[in-house]
Amino acid sequence: MGIPLTVETRTTRTKREIRELRSQGKVPGVVYGPNLAAPTPIALAERELLPLLRTHPNAVLTVSIPGGLSESVVISEVQRDPLTHHVVHIDLHQINMNKKLRTHVRLEAAGDSKGEREGGILQLLAHELEIECLPDQLPEVIKLDVTSLGVGENLLVRDIPVPAGVTVRSDAEQVVVTILAPQLELSEEEAEAQAVELHEAESRSKHAKMEEVKTGVGGQDA
Repeated sequence: MGIPLTVETRTTRTKREIRELRSQGKVPGVVYGPNLAAPTPIALAERELLPLLRTHPNAVLTVSIPGGLSESVVISEVQRDPLTHHVVHIDLHQINMNKKLRTHVRLEAAGDSKGEREGGILQLLAHELEIECLPDQLPEVIKLDVTSLGVGENLLVRDIPVPAGVTVRSDAEQVVVTILAPQLELSEEEAEAQAVELHEAESRSKHAKMEEVKTGVGGQDA
């Protein structure tokens, strides 16, 4: 079972009707998928959606479409106003609970690292991990144990333990966490070397993201 999400069908189509809907504190959206005859326009309360986006943006959800059956879905796209960043539309993708899906899960550093105790600075360079698993095996978050990391050391994707049934699809050599040396103790040469190292680590992370886009990775399988 997924997290329940209350939705209602809508007939609003025009810009004026959509504006009126948003003025009522509701977000327009659509549910689509292979088990649905056609995409179903929906609306849902913004006060229910926003906490969900903050805490469980990649979770499996259960929606009951009026006049139909309960469907298992995931959030496939969130459109925001470029100026206010308010959610203006959301797409929900119906999934097959017996078929693996490819999605992202949130990463969270856990523990007090050795490097931080020595005055270093922890940098989380990747906030999500791309994985593949059955919907009921999807973890809410993957915690990264950083307690053993010292100054100048990194944690790579290949170092991250994942639950049984979960396959990692992110680049294995992508840097996820690094511990920077204390700034006040660096010489000019060391500071420059550290800046180069951090830049290269970030570049590797960005390159991995670009490769995902080029190969079409990052969507959910129905």
